Amino acid sequence: MACRPIVRQVLTRHHRQQRRLWAQTHRRWTRQGWQKVLFTDESRFCLTKADGRIRIYCRRNERYTEACTLERDRFGGGGSVMVWGGVSQHHWTELVVIAGNHNTVRYREDILLPHVVPFLQAHPDMTLQHDNATSHTARSVCDFLQDRNASVLPWPAKSLNPIEHLWDLLDRRVRARAVPPRSVRELAGALVK
Repeated sequence: MACRPIVRQVLTRHHRQQRRLWAQTHRRWTRQGWQKVLFTDESRFCLTKADGRIRIYCRRNERYTEACTLERDRFGGGGSVMVWGGVSQHHWTELVVIAGNHNTVRYREDILLPHVVPFLQAHPDMTLQHDNATSHTARSVCDFLQDRNASVLPWPAKSLNPIEHLWDLLDRRVRARAVPPRSVRELAGALVK
């Protein structure tokens, strides 16, 4: 019988300890407190995507033959679009298409300055959540946010973010379109629509 393996995050003992400590620290937060968190993240969407349902059957000695192998691009192939967005219980940001490489300077200049800072100024009781990507934790980004009195929620490494549900929904909607995107430009347009 062939089946797909369950994919899960690799969590070290340190990751588990940090998650537990974080959960203990925040266990008394109320629903109203969580409603004031802006959960943000980036996500990559691909033009083509294998559904993961491909199965092959081969004998042990045939495993590496041409007939029993499948070439697959890590990100699905055909091109991809990286986007950034933020959601909370009652608010959301604009979905931003990230052109080129995402680094510390681009994060500060293309995401924080034009999108996050104005959002937090309009909603001063909100707290920013972003993960531990290098572009988010760089000293220049931390100083930038601190200089603007931005409240930032500490986030343990490799932890799930509620915005992941939005990325899944968005991907499903784009793939369910009667005419799927055929270019990176069309994909970007479909995502921000």
